[in-house]
Amino acid sequence: MLDAAKLKADFPVLQQTVHNNVPLVYLDSAASSQKPQAVINALSKIDSTVYANVHRGAHWLSDESTALYEESRDAVAEFINAADSREIVFTSGTTGAINLVARSWGDANIEEGDEILLTLLEHHSNIVPWQQLAERKGAIIKWCDITDDGYLNLDEFENLLSERTKIVACTMTSNVLGTYTPARQITELAHAAGAIVLLDAAQSAPHQTLDVTELDADFVAFSAHKMLGPSGIGILFGKEALLEAMPPFLGGGSMIDVVSEAGFSTAALPAKFEAGTPAISPILALPAAIAYLKQVGLENIRQHEHALVTYTHEQLNALGKINILGPPPTAKAGVVSFTVDNLHPQDLTHALDNQGVAIRAGHHCAMPLHNRLSINASGRASFYLYNTLSDVDKFIQAIDKAIQLFS
Repeated sequence: MLDAAKLKADFPVLQQTVHNNVPLVYLDSAASSQKPQAVINALSKIDSTVYANVHRGAHWLSDESTALYEESRDAVAEFINAADSREIVFTSGTTGAINLVARSWGDANIEEGDEILLTLLEHHSNIVPWQQLAERKGAIIKWCDITDDGYLNLDEFENLLSERTKIVACTMTSNVLGTYTPARQITELAHAAGAIVLLDAAQSAPHQTLDVTELDADFVAFSAHKMLGPSGIGILFGKEALLEAMPPFLGGGSMIDVVSEAGFSTAALPAKFEAGTPAISPILALPAAIAYLKQVGLENIRQHEHALVTYTHEQLNALGKINILGPPPTAKAGVVSFTVDNLHPQDLTHALDNQGVAIRAGHHCAMPLHNRLSINASGRASFYLYNTLSDVDKFIQAIDKAIQLFS
C-alpha cells in the first residue's frame, strides 16, 4: 500500500493554506489532478533547454524536441500496452479525441438509419459529438439505461445491439457515480454484433491499469491532466487498420506529405491526425507523470482509493441526512457523489470551501445521468493517490458543520 501522506509532500499546491490560513484539502481530482514536483520540474527543464517546434526544424533544438516528442508517444504506448506507437495520437484532451473519431471515422462510416449506442453514464464529451454526428448523418442514438443502484444494465445493453449498431461509445468509469463498467464484456458483445467500440478512459487511465490489447477496444480516449500531467493534451488510441482508413480530421501543417495546387496527400500515421503545432512542452513532460504513476503503482493507487471510498461511505452514512449515489465501494472508483437533505449542493460546496475543503458541485457534465437519478445536481468528492484518511475526516467534519449551519 502506498504512503499517501509521504506522496502529498511531492505536490506543492497541496502545501498551501486558503482563506484564513485553513489547510487545503483537495478532493476534486476527477476534474483535474494536481502535478507532482517531478512534472513541474520537467516542464521547466523543457522550456529552459529543448523547447522548439517538432518535426519540421533543421537545427539541434528541433531535433532534440522531436526526439523527446516521439519518446513521449512511446511512453504512452508502453503505459497502455498498445501494439505500436503509431496507434497513439496526441489530441487536445479526451474531448478532442472523441470528436476526432466522431468526425473522421463517423462521417466516413455512419449512414442514415445507422445506430449509435450510448449509456446514461456518459460525460457530455461522450454524448454531444455523437449527437452532432447523428444530426449530420441522420443516424439514431440508442441509450442503455442503468439500474437504480448505478450499475450499467448489461441485459438491456445486449438487447439494444442490432445489425444497425455501428459504434458503441461507453465510459469505463463514471465520473459521477464512480461505477466501473464491464468494458471487456461490452467490447466482446459489440464486436459480435459487428459494431466498433470507443472507450472513454478519462477516469480509468489515472487510477487503474489500462491494457488496450486486453480490452480489444477499437478506440480509447483519455487526458493527461487527470493523471498528474499537464493540461491541454489528450491521447487517442486507435487500432492501426482503423486509423489508416480514416480521413484526416484537421488540415494544415504536419499532417501532409505533399501539397500542390491540385490537392494534397496525407502524412503517415499518426502525423495525419496531428495538424498544426502541438502542445509541445506538455507532451514532452507527460513521461514524467507516467513515470511517477508507474513508480507508485496503478494497483496500489486503486487499492488506496478503495480504502478511502469505503471509509467515506461509512462516515457519510453515520452523519445521516446524506444520500450517496451509485453502487457500493466494491464496484466503484475513487468518486463519491451525494446529496444532503434540504441543502443545495452549491451551498454545501461554498460552505466546505470556506473550511478549506475543495469538492465539486453541479451536474458534472452528465445531465442525462442526473435526469435519470431525478436530481438537478450533486456534490462530488474525488480522491487520488495524495489523499489521506485525515482528508476524509476533515471533509466529514466540514459537512457536519455545514449541515448544522444551514439547519
